[in-house]
Amino acid sequence: MIDLIARAPKVLLHDHLDGGLRPSTVVELAQEFGYDKLPTTDVDELATWFNRGAKRNDLVLYLETFAHTVGVMQHKDAIERVAYECAHDLAADGVVYAEVRMAPELCIEAGLTLDEVVEAMLAGFERGSAGTDLTIYLICSAMRTAARSLEIAELAVRWRDQGVVGFDIAGAEAGYPPSRHLDAFQYVARENFHSTIHAGEAFGLPSIWEALQVCGAARLGHGVRIVDDITGPPGEEQLGRLASFVRDRRVCLELCPTSNVNTGVCASIGDHPIGMLRRLRFRVTVNTDNRLMSNTSMTKEMTKLHEAFGWGLTDLEWLTINAMKSAFAPFPERLRIINGLIKPRYALLHAEESLGSI
Repeated sequence: MIDLIARAPKVLLHDHLDGGLRPSTVVELAQEFGYDKLPTTDVDELATWFNRGAKRNDLVLYLETFAHTVGVMQHKDAIERVAYECAHDLAADGVVYAEVRMAPELCIEAGLTLDEVVEAMLAGFERGSAGTDLTIYLICSAMRTAARSLEIAELAVRWRDQGVVGFDIAGAEAGYPPSRHLDAFQYVARENFHSTIHAGEAFGLPSIWEALQVCGAARLGHGVRIVDDITGPPGEEQLGRLASFVRDRRVCLELCPTSNVNTGVCASIGDHPIGMLRRLRFRVTVNTDNRLMSNTSMTKEMTKLHEAFGWGLTDLEWLTINAMKSAFAPFPERLRIINGLIKPRYALLHAEESLGSI
């Protein structure tokens, strides 16, 4: 089964560019551009440091590790290389569609403009996905702890025809509700553009409610805390008004199991609410969040779900099509990827699995 999962086509909606650098690249870029704050320049030790730093059961502590990845992403060549390697690594993992997010405002300390940052990311994505089955887009995130969200929303819309498909806010959730950035989301809506909001990760139902009902988000980044509005024993669950709305409207939950364990949402993959949410038929998707910090990949995430819940190819195909249905790509492109890549390849894997069981 592990081999089949590795070869399965995958769709990724929630992945942070600055959370997915190769440890070797962090070291090399630090040397090339004079960044001298790394805790170690030994590649293996650095990889362990990032992963250990992420496993502190607290979102704010988890986010501290990003100081170093962002620290080496302050020049165009560095940003383009990181984006190139991101696309290359995702394609190698069987990802056929990805939306990778990044906050451009974090990459301007050395004098780059926001437009130059986006240009470098898109150039890297294009180069890294060339000749592969990967379609990759950028989501521009604004930091919810800062005050540049309208500017970033305008930036995202400005690049919408060159590879940016959405707008997001990211960063510490508690104390920084989505409504603080209402003007940015209203601008995005007026421009008929797409938004997803980090909500319901470290903070609960009020954050989810604001994201959906005040700011008009199409998807929830994480959204795992929607379980706070579900009561009752297994098989007899009762959904509250907000949970019912999320399920009825098919609001996409960009769930990131390993990351959620790292940030203390749950103790293990087996305890993750994704099992219940899938059983209750929410619009569930599985994502990596931060491949470096969580030492993960789409193959690893799917394998863990197989091991924890016994999910097979049918479950994983359902998750994958869910994600593609909720992607921000144009509708004809979504159909092309579902009918031309995902379903045919899963059909081959199902056939291979059946032959193996004879």
